[in-house]
Amino acid sequence: MAFYVYIMASRRNGTLYIGSTDDLARRVFEHQSQVRGFTAKYGCTMLVWFEQHDTREGALIRERRMKEWRRSWKLMLIEEVNPDWRNLALEFLG
Repeated sequence: MAFYVYIMASRRNGTLYIGSTDDLARRVFEHQSQVRGFTAKYGCTMLVWFEQHDTREGALIRERRMKEWRRSWKLMLIEEVNPDWRNLALEFLG
């Protein structure tokens, strides 16, 4: 089983949401179809970054650490692998 840490965004350089899950496809779908909550309130519907972990604990630790990061570090992380801010859900989920 794989575990993921991911970043959803409202738009390029917009509002960011960091989360972790064991089912990235389901979680992205939930973010995109929610009518309540943070991602719905701020329109965070684009998957702009993710990484895979072998354990749930590893993903949770990474998520917690990233939530403490400065915004500029998060933006740099996204730009390293996704400089065009593509919605990776379209590629990952097909």
